[in-house]
Order: sequence, then C-alpha cells, then structure tokens
Amino acid sequence: MTERVITPRNRGFLFLDSHPAGCARLVQDMWRAVPAPIAAPITPPDSAPVALVIGSSAGYGLAATIAGLARAGIRGIGVCFEKAPGRLTATAGWYRTAATAELAREQGREMVFLNGDAFSDAMKEQVSELVRQRFGGRLDYLIYSVAAPRRTDPDTGATYASVLKPVGEAYRTKTLVFTDPGAPEVREVETQPAEGDDIDQTVAVMGGSDWERWIDHLADRDLLAAGFTTAALSYIGSPLTAAIYRQGTIGAAKAHLEQTARTLDDRLAKLVGGRAVTSVNGAAVTQSSTAIPGIALYVGLLRGVLGDTMTPPVAQLTELWDRLTGVRPLDLDGEGRVRLDTWELDPDVQAAVAERWNTATTDTITELADLDWFHAEVRRLYGLAVPGIDYTAPVETDVPWPGSAS
Repeated sequence: MTERVITPRNRGFLFLDSHPAGCARLVQDMWRAVPAPIAAPITPPDSAPVALVIGSSAGYGLAATIAGLARAGIRGIGVCFEKAPGRLTATAGWYRTAATAELAREQGREMVFLNGDAFSDAMKEQVSELVRQRFGGRLDYLIYSVAAPRRTDPDTGATYASVLKPVGEAYRTKTLVFTDPGAPEVREVETQPAEGDDIDQTVAVMGGSDWERWIDHLADRDLLAAGFTTAALSYIGSPLTAAIYRQGTIGAAKAHLEQTARTLDDRLAKLVGGRAVTSVNGAAVTQSSTAIPGIALYVGLLRGVLGDTMTPPVAQLTELWDRLTGVRPLDLDGEGRVRLDTWELDPDVQAAVAERWNTATTDTITELADLDWFHAEVRRLYGLAVPGIDYTAPVETDVPWPGSAS
C-alpha cells in the first residue's frame, strides 16, 4: 500500500503532486454533466461507433473523451502521455485516465487507453493494430487534441520545440501572478519576439503535420470507415490576447492546423466520403493555457463578466459530438471551422472584459475578476480543491494504468 496524505506543493501554477481521489471525482462530475443521448442506441455495443481521441487525458481532449462516451456512445481508443507514480504521485492525467476507464467499464463502453508518444510511428502502428484486431478494422471518428512542448519527426529524427512568442516585435501585457502567501498581483511582463526558426519549429510541433500523419497512417492500412470524420481542437481567443496567441507563434501553428483541415477534408471526401474540420473552442483553464502570458488574467476577467454562464469544456465537446454525429447540423464558418466559442467572442462580452482589463490593477483585480474560481480551477487540474473530497485523509497513490488489449 502507498497511501499518504497529499499536501499541495506548487511553483506558481505548477503543482508537484496530484490527488487521485480528487481527479476521479472531477471525472465523475464531468460525466454527470453530460446530457443523456437523445435516443437509446439501437445497435449492440460491439456495433457502436469507434473513435480515437489523441490527447485524451487533459483539457479539451479529456472533455472529448468523456462526452464521446457519455453522449455519443462511442467505443475506441484514447492516447495520452502521462507519468506513473513513483517518488511523486502520478500525473493528474494518469489518475483521470484510470477514472475515465472505470466509468466507461461500468457503463458498458469499451475504451482502451494507451500511454506513450502520440507523435511516434510506433504509437500509430499500435493503434492501427488495435483498431484491426479489437474494433473490427474500421475507425469512424478521430479527435486530435495535442498540446506539447516538443516533437520528434519520425522520418528525419529531428526534434522541434514550440515557443510562446509574439511575431515582429516584443509584446508587453498585463498578467496575473499568484504568490504564496500573499494576494494575487497584476504585473506587466514583456515577451521578446520570435527569432530564427521559432515559427517553423512551433508549427512543426503544434500545427497539422502530425494530425495529417495519423490520417495517412490509418488510410494506408484501410482503417477509415465510410463517412469517417476527424476534428482537430483549436482556439482563437480574444483581441486582448491576440498578439501573444493568434498573431504569435502559436497562432501560426493554428493557421497551419486549419489549412491542414481543408486539405484533409478534400482528400477524405474523395477517399471515404468523409470530413475533416477544426473545432474552435472557447476559453478554459488548462495546464497549457496557464503558461501563456496574459491568459490567466483574461480568463479570470471573463469569468468575472460571465459567472456561471461561462460554458465549460465538457458542454462544448458535447455540442461538438452532436454536430459530428448528426444530432445537430455540422455548421461551419467561412474558413471551414466549427465555432464553439461564440459565447466568449460575443461583442458585448468582449467589450465588458476589455473595460475590466484596462482598469485592472493589483488593488482592483479582486473586484473585477473571479479569482477564487480561477485559483480553484488551477488546483482542480491536479485533483485539488474538488468539492466532496477529504484532503486530510490518506489516499492510495499507486493507481494502475487501465488494462490494454490482450
């Protein structure tokens, strides 16, 4: 037994340990938040649609997995990259995956989770074999939700690193800093512009190259079902953060992702009568987003404006599954994107956030932003601050990875 009391230890927004029971409760709460399917499945479980979710353990990828299981009745495979328990606890994604697998099993959904490098051809081949041997040799859906600091190209062996930088000139912005102990502070930070091959490196990691490689790999092995549909998850965000995000190095990668979607859409239409789209999601507190200068402040102010009407990731991904499966029309914007961010980018909402942004200081921030919510959301990423959990009680940290295909 490896039970112990988890005492939060953090460096800014990064916590060193995760709480297994808190992660499990968070997954359960997300599952319960998904509306039941409109109609009961008329096919037996082994005829349910087969889906692959790449990046299934965190953020919007986790929401896509849970919503797919609970709303669309999928079965299939989740791929993620998490660390096992050792001297520290396992990563939060490890515990969330274990909890998701257990819920899927209880609900009679066949879901296999693989832990490894989604960029590698070895993982692609492992998934292909699993689709062939366990899921009838045909894949109906692929959700691509990968946020990574680096990627190794399987063809060349070159390793690329993504960076969060503006393009053209240095960027100064307000940002939110939590100090322990102490009240949150609003500070100005400056980020130097991209130089050298920063843009190309970021596009190589966060653009559409690996997504396209997944589709090529599966198509070459004749594993795409008729009508196969794939969606890559993306973000545009507010004009307040555009210089560091949409107009920065990450924005260049997102533009490449969207161009890849248009290329894949043409190919899949001819190949299997299929579709490829990007899904532009709304703002959320994720482990990736908290690293971006200004995003923490922006999301806190957005929550201050919207309160409980802010749409959580699992609700957005429920809507995406409804559109992908035909429950609702698959409406696209002029760039061929599904837009799940209209609630965030509503002009009145953005005007209200901008007004608060302009007057935000350390002295005024607690009146303008919902900092208690934001701080709790950051902690919940690690299974902390989850209602209903006794954090004074010892908890088993040595949770096994869900069993894979035999």
